[in-house]
Amino acid sequence: MNPPAPVGVDGPALPRFAYGTNGFADHRLDDALLVLADLGYEGVALTLDHAHLDPYAPDLRHRLNRVHRALARTGLAVVVETGARYLLDPRRKHHPTLLSADPSGRALRLGLLRRAVDIGAELGAEAVHLWSGTAEPGVTAQSAWSRLVEGCAHLLGRAEQAGVDLAFEPEPGMLVGDLAGYRDLDRALGSPERFRLTLDLGHCLCVEPEPVDACVRAVASRIAHVQIEDMRRGVHEHLPFGEGELDVPSALAALDRAGYRGLVSVELPRHSHAAPALAESSLAHLRAAAASAGSAVPSLPGAPARTAPIRQEAVLS
Repeated sequence: MNPPAPVGVDGPALPRFAYGTNGFADHRLDDALLVLADLGYEGVALTLDHAHLDPYAPDLRHRLNRVHRALARTGLAVVVETGARYLLDPRRKHHPTLLSADPSGRALRLGLLRRAVDIGAELGAEAVHLWSGTAEPGVTAQSAWSRLVEGCAHLLGRAEQAGVDLAFEPEPGMLVGDLAGYRDLDRALGSPERFRLTLDLGHCLCVEPEPVDACVRAVASRIAHVQIEDMRRGVHEHLPFGEGELDVPSALAALDRAGYRGLVSVELPRHSHAAPALAESSLAHLRAAAASAGSAVPSLPGAPARTAPIRQEAVLS
């Protein structure tokens, strides 16, 4: 399912690093793509938003053609992200969702996701990302879950028709906030081939009971896209590399052992003010980590899991 990656001098496949445009919000999209390509990135995680590729723009066809040409010029592979904060509601972040009590709100979110699938097909995206959202006050967990399953099932039909993989991301603080929740949702949908996973390695460190490399092993067959950033245990805050606790060489080694060949995308959505410098330092850090990944010591299967409460309930990304 994932495209082949180049082979390194010593044999292991080299990771294909990308950077998220939600961390380039102060740049024109064309400029952001040029910066990333010039730095040496091989891909981009493109968030559909008013600042870059607005899926509701009246000249969307023209903009899509322009983005397609820019991707071709720069050689960047692409995944399409749908996590824009205020694209659908200027007052409430990440609303409405597939869980919303108002049917028109759910329809609005589903419409955005369908547009994202169509845009992903047009751009040759390796995956289209989505998440569950949080249930509104007064909405029972059972109702929220039923709405999520129904919405994902509808979207799957569009994705299968378009030949596009969905990459569902468990997001701390949301209804589906961890890998166990993703597995439950995947089973509820019948584990379709097109319903795959965005694995955020920082989130694994933040909320999962198992070490990060064990998380990679557990879901290796379902991964369509990987996000990476530094993070601290129990605190959902996306950090530049070196400011948290993520063992990046070990995580990259686990991805290589799992045979993952998709994009590994840096996600720093609150750092657009320093985007070029952080993109450059992030790639240097990742390349150094990849070079040492072959000697990274994997976590022992029997190692005790670390546990800690999540200090921040609000979703930060």
